Amino acid sequence: MGLFNFLFYRRKNKDKGNVTGEEFFQEERLSKQYFRNHEQNKQQIDQLFNKNFDFKMESIKLGDKDACVCYLETLLNKDDLTDKVLSAAQYTAIDGTNRNMDTIRDTYFPTLSYEYADNFHRVVWHILNGYAVIMIDGEEKALSLQIGNIEHRAIAEPSTQTIIRGPKEAFIESIETNISMVRRRIKNPFLTFESFHVGRDTKTTVAIGYIGDIMNEDILDEVRMRIQKIDIGGVLDSGNIEEFITDKTFTPFPLIFNTERPDTICGDLMEGKAAIFVDGSPFVLTVPSILTDFFQSSEDYYQPFLMSSFVRMIRYISFMIALVLPSLYVALSTFHQELLPTLLLLSIQAQREGVPFPAVIEIFVMELTFEIMREAGVRMPRAVGQTVSIVGALVIGQAAVEAGLVSNVLVIIVAFTAIASFVTPIYNFSISTRLLRFVLILFAAIFGLYGVLLFLVAMVIHLASLRSFSVPYLAGVAPFTIENQDDIFVRIPAWANRKRPTYLFAKAPIREKGNESPSPPPAKGGSK
Repeated sequence: MGLFNFLFYRRKNKDKGNVTGEEFFQEERLSKQYFRNHEQNKQQIDQLFNKNFDFKMESIKLGDKDACVCYLETLLNKDDLTDKVLSAAQYTAIDGTNRNMDTIRDTYFPTLSYEYADNFHRVVWHILNGYAVIMIDGEEKALSLQIGNIEHRAIAEPSTQTIIRGPKEAFIESIETNISMVRRRIKNPFLTFESFHVGRDTKTTVAIGYIGDIMNEDILDEVRMRIQKIDIGGVLDSGNIEEFITDKTFTPFPLIFNTERPDTICGDLMEGKAAIFVDGSPFVLTVPSILTDFFQSSEDYYQPFLMSSFVRMIRYISFMIALVLPSLYVALSTFHQELLPTLLLLSIQAQREGVPFPAVIEIFVMELTFEIMREAGVRMPRAVGQTVSIVGALVIGQAAVEAGLVSNVLVIIVAFTAIASFVTPIYNFSISTRLLRFVLILFAAIFGLYGVLLFLVAMVIHLASLRSFSVPYLAGVAPFTIENQDDIFVRIPAWANRKRPTYLFAKAPIREKGNESPSPPPAKGGSK
């Protein structure tokens, strides 16, 4: 019976996937009716919010009419409320001949952004969103004024996706500020932001950003549908949204790109992708995403194309080193010693003399130790975290070698593997590399190089099966398209990169028109 109730409850919630935040109040315990009687409205509000210390209800006079201002003082600027609302109501007079709601607003609050609330659950919704709601005796609707939010974190440099050349600002936890940072860069009238409210308890604002004359409508409709179907108690970060809209969760590879850089989001929007903003999160999602997106950085487009292409190739090579180097060591030292040069083999065996563990146990212990130190360095206070991580790695590595528990060559391999894993510009992609590395070591310990090869083949098959909003995860590589090779493994000059990726099926496939090489024209014969 309990299982039946659980399944029935989930089905009932799924049927409410398209309910907005305001409609949710109507379907639950709050009355929809808004009364013309001032005292009845005050009683309804007081019954709902009377236990909240930050809820305030202040009585005012608008001409000869009784009114009250309802607000949550933790969601708005109290000084602005006093200057723009309470003081204005006290010192401004009103003509008694025409006292409708529009006249009251124009007389007392002409400069403030406003909305009308013609039912009670809309009044509650506005209060919870930081409005100052004015309820006037005898009026059939309330006036909601946007006063101004409380202070939020200042815009700072990115903390996880740093670059040398390029803009030095990152998103913050305010969705309004984040959207304004994008609008300042893209002055396009077709740049559109659609808002949704997700979460039964939090009613978090989620916005989809896209450029209407570029993005494919089918992909955009899929993004809308997946967000509207989310049924969750609360949304506290964009990671909550990511897990609900991703195509397949049982994969170590991230299928949705996330970034805290406004310039990266702007570049993706101009490619024909959609950006998903979540109020309270400094990380913005972009969809669809493919594998090669996680090897690219916004700095690639600010440096000369030859330098950017070289650095991008370094990232691909580092990914393979971080993934397979420990497993190659295990396979070669355990099963395939004949593949090593004689002098190298003798050096490795001499260093391993006296080590009591087989190579697989030795490397598992060292890899696990390094992962523990890496997580400890992240969680420690910044003042001591980096120092403790470096000193801990040096001391433990040196002590383990001197105690004869591990060999010198193994310490070198583990350290080089860790450094290579940090080359990936996107942090959550490097996590998948770290996870797969342990599985690959196990395959190498059981089957040798054959196990390494079988695992890599299975991984490629798995990658080819993945989709991100109906776009193949290996788009541009499998299936191979020559049109998309200008910005995958290398980057061609900006003046020659005229087309958007074909796998996005953009409405406007041409990005640039008529640009030619900036080289000077050929010299004409003779001099004047």
